[in-house]
Amino acid sequence: MLAAARAEFGENGYDGATVRAIAGRAGVDPAMVNHWFGSKEQLFAKAVLDVPFDIAQVIDVITAEGPDNVGDRIVRTFLDRWDGVGGERFTALIRSITSHPEAMQVLKTVFVSQIFARLTSTIDTDRPELRATLCTTQLIGTGMARYVVQLEPIHSADIDTLAAAIGPTLQRYLTGNIDGE
Repeated sequence: MLAAARAEFGENGYDGATVRAIAGRAGVDPAMVNHWFGSKEQLFAKAVLDVPFDIAQVIDVITAEGPDNVGDRIVRTFLDRWDGVGGERFTALIRSITSHPEAMQVLKTVFVSQIFARLTSTIDTDRPELRATLCTTQLIGTGMARYVVQLEPIHSADIDTLAAAIGPTLQRYLTGNIDGE
């Protein structure tokens, strides 16, 4: 049922997805959705808003080797985690942010507050909030191109290719000069 919900929310956003359509996709009676999850809202929270990885573990992996090449490790980790769940959760989350404030809050909390704010706190640098937000914009854009729009060749590119192309930008955002000088 969760996979069906992710697919439905991913294709139609929160407002366009219906309990009946989710149940039909899952091959169950619509009453079962409410029985197991209580409501469409609770199903959305479980299927989409639960981040499919342990954030603390992600931070540990990314920061284990210090600030050198951290941009590359961020891109690899981001793509590995979201590719691992088929990109459906990311797609559902992005498609739902305009109509569902909880989805927008999850996106901000996970990327800006939990991941990049913690990352910038491990790197001795100025303007950590700006750096965290710049990194967030890069990864959300990458996720949108890869999973939502399925923009080629980003959609089918291997992780090594994207890490080599995007990693240096994140590296500059985190450790380089961002003052334009």
